[in-house]
Amino acid sequence: MQRIITLTALAILSGTGIVHTGSAQGNGNGRTMEIHAHRFEFSPNEITIKKGETVTLNLVSDDVTHSLVIKDLGVNQEVSKGHPEQVTITPQTTGDFHGKCGRFCGSGHGHMTFTVHVQE
Repeated sequence: MQRIITLTALAILSGTGIVHTGSAQGNGNGRTMEIHAHRFEFSPNEITIKKGETVTLNLVSDDVTHSLVIKDLGVNQEVSKGHPEQVTITPQTTGDFHGKCGRFCGSGHGHMTFTVHVQE
């Protein structure tokens, strides 16, 4: 039996966007993009979205525990194999926001990067 966890109150505000995190369940708001984490990359490793657009990142680990950290967007979400997680962002400024894996996952860990391009 799959447990459904509903996120009701966690929101992180930053100068660049609003981020909600929680277990992977459809939220019905904006579009959803699936991001796979595996040794030693994210796939895709970059996305392009519009300023003010709400996008849910469905994070899936294909092997071991990873995390996606995008400091300037307030994202810090761990994801383990078999337990997808969601992060919803609504960037309020344009630019390139660089992220990485925040959990050591082996010798190539330092090469696990992710970029969010936010355009007008």
